[in-house]
Amino acid sequence: MNKRLTKWVLALAGLLMVTVVAGCSGNKTVATLKGSKITEEQYYKEMKSSSSGKQTLQTMIITDALENQYGKDVSTKQVNKEYNKYKSQYGSSFSSILSQNGMTTAQFKKNIRTNLLTKVALKKNKSVSNAQLKKEWKSYQPKITVSQILVAKKATATDIITKLQNGEDFAKLAKKYSTDSATKDNGGKMAAFDNDSTSVDSDFKTAAYKLAKVGDYTAEPVKTSYGYSIIKLDKKPSKGKMSDHTAELKSKIYASWMQDSTVMQKVISKVLKKADVSIKDSDLKDVLSGYVSSSSSSKK
Repeated sequence: MNKRLTKWVLALAGLLMVTVVAGCSGNKTVATLKGSKITEEQYYKEMKSSSSGKQTLQTMIITDALENQYGKDVSTKQVNKEYNKYKSQYGSSFSSILSQNGMTTAQFKKNIRTNLLTKVALKKNKSVSNAQLKKEWKSYQPKITVSQILVAKKATATDIITKLQNGEDFAKLAKKYSTDSATKDNGGKMAAFDNDSTSVDSDFKTAAYKLAKVGDYTAEPVKTSYGYSIIKLDKKPSKGKMSDHTAELKSKIYASWMQDSTVMQKVISKVLKKADVSIKDSDLKDVLSGYVSSSSSSKK
């Protein structure tokens, strides 16, 4: 299993570790050492001149703008639901993964909330056209359900295929041989997935979708990053009509846009324009230059 968390959810992790005290001008001591000290003013000057400090301020402004405009559209329940998905997915290693990424539970939940707010902003500011739906429909494949037997060696997988050809039961063989602890006791049955799923190995998906009839299994071992798999098709719904899948198609399009920097830059630009941001420190007037003009973000 890939031990890295979702790209967007982690994107702000490092930034949230740094606190920029905007407007700080006092001489309160931040740290002392033999013969000298570091004050809040010194710290602020250093941070605002650094790229990480400017990026942190940019993130804080965007997060606040999203919260102010769409906060009511994202509940604590939604955040906790997403958080629990990650916790369940990574199991006992979840805490160590958070630690490796320099995050606490609170910081991770804050990132999840920002991600959900961004999704709301995207949907509020960009609609899906019928032409885009038709284009997505051309490559659309409904979710399929398969079972797998995962082993470490190709020779073992080949032997299992021979047993299947001789009439032995797939579920029993999965329970006996599979190294996938999450599925072996359930006959190797996996959760349904589609061709866009990021949680399933691409070679595995390709082989699974080639299976035509329920009950068919791969005639050759399928090599993935986890080992060698024998895949059996359990359910493969027909494609049906586009009108039956409108919501799913829109969801796929929005998910794709969330990963498109050009699309998201335009969306965030609209959010910031509506927020009427005013940068009071002239040294930081260009902190939002990637989204708005410096003149519009540094109004007095």
